[in-house]
Order: sequence, then C-alpha cells, then structure tokens
Amino acid sequence: MTVKLDFEECLKDSPRFRASIELVEAEVSELETRLEKLLKLGNGVLESGRHYLAASRAFIVGICDLAHLGPPEPMMAECLDKFTQSLSHKLDSHAELLDATHHTLQQQIQTLVKEGLRGFREARRDFWRGAESLEAALTHNAEVPRRRAQEAEEAGAALKVARAGYRGRALDYALQINVIEDKRKFDIMEFVLRLVEAQATHFQQGHEELSRLAQYRKELGGQLHQLVLNSAREKRDMEQRHVLLKQKELGREEPEPSLKEGPGGLVMEGHLFKRASNAFKTWSRRWFTIQSNQLVYQKKHKDPVTVVVDDLRLCTVKLCPDSERRFCFEVVSPSKSCLLQADSERLLQLWVSAVQSSIATAFSQARLDDSPRGPGQGSGHLAMGSAATLGSGGMSRGRDSGGVGHVAAQVQSVDGNAQCCDCREPAPEWASINLGVTLCIQCSGIHRSLGVHFSKVRSLTLDSWEPELVKLMCELGNVVMNQIYEARVEAMAVKKPGPSCSRQEKEAWIHAKYVEKKFLTKLPEVRGRRGGRGPPRGQPPVPPKPGTIRPQPGSFRPKPEPPSEDLGSLHPGALLFRAAGRPPSLPTMADALAHGADVNWVHGGQENATPLIQATAANSLLACEFLLQNGANVNQVDSHGRGPLHHATILGHTGLACLFLKRGADLGARDSEGRDPLTIAVETANADIVTLLRLAKMREVDAAQGQAGDETYLDIFRDFSLMASDNPEKLSRHSHDLHTL
Repeated sequence: MTVKLDFEECLKDSPRFRASIELVEAEVSELETRLEKLLKLGNGVLESGRHYLAASRAFIVGICDLAHLGPPEPMMAECLDKFTQSLSHKLDSHAELLDATHHTLQQQIQTLVKEGLRGFREARRDFWRGAESLEAALTHNAEVPRRRAQEAEEAGAALKVARAGYRGRALDYALQINVIEDKRKFDIMEFVLRLVEAQATHFQQGHEELSRLAQYRKELGGQLHQLVLNSAREKRDMEQRHVLLKQKELGREEPEPSLKEGPGGLVMEGHLFKRASNAFKTWSRRWFTIQSNQLVYQKKHKDPVTVVVDDLRLCTVKLCPDSERRFCFEVVSPSKSCLLQADSERLLQLWVSAVQSSIATAFSQARLDDSPRGPGQGSGHLAMGSAATLGSGGMSRGRDSGGVGHVAAQVQSVDGNAQCCDCREPAPEWASINLGVTLCIQCSGIHRSLGVHFSKVRSLTLDSWEPELVKLMCELGNVVMNQIYEARVEAMAVKKPGPSCSRQEKEAWIHAKYVEKKFLTKLPEVRGRRGGRGPPRGQPPVPPKPGTIRPQPGSFRPKPEPPSEDLGSLHPGALLFRAAGRPPSLPTMADALAHGADVNWVHGGQENATPLIQATAANSLLACEFLLQNGANVNQVDSHGRGPLHHATILGHTGLACLFLKRGADLGARDSEGRDPLTIAVETANADIVTLLRLAKMREVDAAQGQAGDETYLDIFRDFSLMASDNPEKLSRHSHDLHTL
C-alpha cells in the first residue's frame, strides 16, 4: 500500500479521503489475495519437502544396504559410512529448514491474514455502515421543510448522532489502515528474514550465495529491528492522537469549514446541496470549492470539475429566506443562477461571506487597463462597506503608469529584492507587505500559512498596489530585513536554504526565522533611513520648510527623549515609539517589532501616545503605513481622547488623514473637548481635510442605506493618496475657502 491516511482529512470526509479509502480497500484486497496465494504455495513447498525427505532417507537406507553386500571392505565401509552420515546430517538440517519454514508461515503470514486483516475488515464494515447512516441523516435533515420545526429538531439530533458515529468509525478505520500499512511491512520482511536465516543454516558449508548475503542479512536484521521499534512508536503516537481527536472532534455538532491554499490564496471548500435546473428541481450533495476566481463543484475526486460561475466578478450572492428548504443562498450571474443549501445557519453565513470575499478579491486582483469599463463593472462591487474598501477600490483603478508590472520592477530594483528573501530564488513575484520583503511563490505560500499576524502576502503582478505601500516596500527590502532576522546566521553556522531545497526545509527555515526568531541579535540603537545614521547628537531640530503646517494648539508635541546612548536599554515598545518620531527610522522600527514590541504600546510620559500618534506628529506617511500594516490600531486614543485622525487633522497632515480614513478611522470619535475630526478641520480651516471628512461621512450614509454611491468618492481619495505619496508639498496648504459638497 502506498496511501497514508491523515486524520484531519478523514474528519472532513472530502472526495480526496473517499478516493484514498477506495484505493486502500483495493490494495488491501489485492494484498489478501497474494498472501493467501503465498500460503498455498508455501504449503506446497512443505509437502514437496516432506516427500523429498522420505525419498532421501530411503535412498540412504539403500546405500547402507550396499555396505553390507558381500564381504566387508574397510575402505568402502568407511567411505559409505561417512557419506551416509553426512547425508543424514544434511537431511536433518533440511527437516529443520522445513519446520522453520512452516513455523514462519504460520506465525507471520497466516497470522497477518487471519488476525491483522480481520480487524481491517471489521473497521471497513463499520465505516461504510456509518457512512450510509450519515448520508441518510444528511439527506433527511436537508429535506425537512422549514415549517416543521419539531421534525427539523429531530432530524438535527439524528444528524448529530450519525455524524458522531461516522467520525468515530472513520477515525477507527483510518487508524486500522495506517497500522496495517506498517504491520504488513515488517511481518513480510520478518518472514523473509527468518526463511533466509533457515536457508543460511542449511547451506552454511560452502554456499557462496549465502556467504555473499551475510552482510546483507546482518544489515537487514538491524533495519528490521529499527523498523519494529519505529512502528511501535508511530503506533503509540497515532493511538494517542486518535484518542485526542476523538475527544475533541466527536463533540462538535458540525464540521469545521475547510480552507486550503491555492494559487490565488486561501479558498473555501466543503459540501453543499445544489438544486438542479431541470424540471424536477432535484437536490444533490456535491463538493464545492472557491478557487481561481471561480465557483466549481464535483461529486467524486476523480470526476471532472463542473464550473458554476466562470468569473466571480460578474456575479452576486444573496440569501433565500423564502425558499422551501432552510439554510439556502443563491449565486446569481448574468447568464444563470444557482440555488445552494448549507448544512446549518453558521455554515450558510460562512459560505455567503466566503463568496462575497472572493468577489472582492477577484476585483482587487484584476488587471484594469485604461479603456472605459463595460457594463457590470461599475462601483457596485467596490462599495462593500467601510472607508477601507473605498480606498483600496480607488487604487485598483490604475495607479502607476506602467501597470502592475511597473510595481514589480520598482520593488525588485531595490538592493537584494531581485531574489527571494528566504531561499534566494531569482525574480520573486510575491511580497510580504508588513515585513517589506520579496518572496518566491513557494515561500509566499509558507508565509501565508503563518497567519497575517506574522506575514501579509500580496502578489507583485496580480494585486493592486497603493503608492504608499510601494514606497514602503522600497524603503525596507530584503537586505534591511535580513540584517534583522538573520543577524546571527553566520555566527550560528546555520545553512540558509536555496531555491532547489524542499518545501519542508524552507518551511523549517521560515518558521525558525520569523516565528521562533532564532537568529535575532540584541536591540540596536536607532538607525537612520535605510540603515544609515540619524541626525548628529546635539543638533537642533530642522525647522519646517516655508509653507508647511506648524503644530496647532492642542496637537501632540513629543517631549525631549534621553540621548541615543541610552537606547540600548530601552524596552522594545519604547524603542518603537522613539524610532517612529522625527526623523522616523523604519529599520529600527522593524527591529523593535521583531524583538516583540507592542505596536500599540502606550507612552505614559507622553500623554499616553502610541507609536502611530508619534509617527503622525512626525508627518511620516511611510512610518504610519508600516505601523498600520503591522496591526496598529487606527482608533487608539491618547490621554486627551484624540486618535491619529484627530492629530492629523489638528496638524493639517492631509495625506495622513486620507490614509487613516482608508484604514477605517472612526469619523465620529470625539476627544475630551467633545470635538470630532470634522469639527477640528473646520476650526483649523483646512479645506482639503474638510473635503475628505465630508466625503467619508457621505460615504458612510450611502453604505448604511445600501447605496453604491458616486464613483467621484473613489476618484478624490485616489487623487489625495497619489498626491500624498508623490507630491506631498502640494498638500501643505492650510487656509482655503471651504468647499460645500
């Protein structure tokens, strides 16, 4: 057998698992047939050997009779006596060989057939009975009409019992399969080894072939012993895992949703009932998957995939509360609609959210050219919620002059970015936006499996990129980040994986580098931009350029900090706060975060300000973007109740205000004086920020009423984002006539 079943795949009951089960059953059936054939052939050999012994002993008696024929001759008598004695010893050895062969066949092969495979057959019978019961319970539960509440409750209870019984039997069956996979290996090899040992004993004198096998027999014996030990350990581990999974999983009422990694990121998969489009409107249970911008399904693992929706961007999803069946939703496209049914209310909500999220992802990953958008590609799908969607939608309309290829070329042109940060594969087309490094496709998949709290993966060629995010990638890069996360690699004599290494080696390296952080060194002093030095000690702050906005009354003013010699003893959070100030040092901020700094650390001596507020006071778009990408709370306030948006408004930092609005800043938050950001903007007479805040408020109202809104919103936010990133001096205006919208 070549199949090793996984317990988690067993619990999902996917077509892959069913296909593996069918393959295993066919292989076990073939194994049983061959073992029975081997037993029959072995018994034939034993029977032939007994006839051979009887004939040989009669032959020896005939030779002895020759010795007593005629007058005795000493030379002949001695020769015949020694010859017959030698033949008798060899026949005795042959009899021992037959006994050893018979004993080995009984102990190893026949025991495996009668006892080992019997447990497998019983587990198989129980599994398929449980599968039939679960299928019947699922079908009955799905068929119960909405109006029959009592029957629905009974069907749900029966489904819970059937699912628990099926999972237990499936786990038992998977355990039996994995155990017999190991057992048949060492039983057959031990049988062969014992047989060879018996043959070696029989032919030990002058048998060249067995002499050549002596070293092999010795090695095989050691390997067999180790295999038995390893198999015993694996069996113990599997049994422990089996018990834990039983305790954990059998109490659940329904299976967990399944996520897997695909070329376009994580996709959802699971069973749904699908109503046929024929006149009978029959319902069938199929395995559905969201992948590659499509919704597809199949019945069995080897069946061809049926595409329900060719392009998720051209469809929408809605609940069906008026349907006869419960837990129904409909996927509607211009050409057709598909009515689907989940197993529970929770799974229904998960599937609807997954389809909606996939629609949004399909839009964000689509390459848009400069030609006018056709029908059906308006702002309807882009208006899916908050100001964050508003901002990202604007950027997807085409920010750079060269398209997404220009972003890849720009990011890869940074020193060290032309190779994967973790395995040095050339021309990486993926990136971690919170770490600021480029990745190959295999390493990007491993990064994605770590979770977004470690690494946020985005494609350089498929995804849309906001201008501040591109600049952030160019500010950091592989060289800067590897100086932090691989600082002690050479000292520890650790070998970094290369492009040709296996996925397991790369995964172990990435986990050790970013999760366990084995290669970090002690916290450094604050470094300047791209690893350089900051301003000389004792040098007064650089005065603002003419036309820039000076701090307004009530804005955050950082207090003087200790000299740089004391930075080595700072807490990581304090170092992050210091590095976010003027002038910000992104490498030092990344170093502080790598050493465990809380991105929302509060400085009690600085009015409970956070690093994000500190970066806002420094008017650093890149520092704010870096903190936000690493989980900074855009709505965390200081001791005066002011969040980053309040401070950006007070200081007149229009680019930062635009960034915070795109990242979901609360428009209605009020400080200790009862002022919200719009009130502050009006008081400071900043026309640009007033425009942004009013647009965002109107956007909120439209979204609350379920309206798509005017695409002018997206255009204005896009223009402000581009200006803040490319021409920040154009946003240094302070007093203008207020616009009325």
